[in-house]
Amino acid sequence: MISKRLSRFLFLATFFGVLLIPAMAMAQEAAAAPATMADAVKTLGAALAMGLSALGAGWAQARIGSAGQGTLAERPEERVFVLVLTALPEVIALLGFVMAIILNG
Repeated sequence: MISKRLSRFLFLATFFGVLLIPAMAMAQEAAAAPATMADAVKTLGAALAMGLSALGAGWAQARIGSAGQGTLAERPEERVFVLVLTALPEVIALLGFVMAIILNG
């Protein structure tokens, strides 16, 4: 069993990793003109759009997946319906990615 302190650390590390990885991925080479505060806010908005949408999609998939497993245990003929419901939250992450590209564009 993981201790409460270790689980809290892992949660925070994962949470901030989800927020910071898109920001680092969208970082660009330094241009001739110095970066302005507007550029920094725009990049932060893009990182938040991608990071939070991916976090929300993961949370939704966890809930739907566990409920889907219970449904499949009782009624195996509903497998197509469960697969469709499991795939739907991925659209949230995809829309967050598109918004990040539009914001950073």
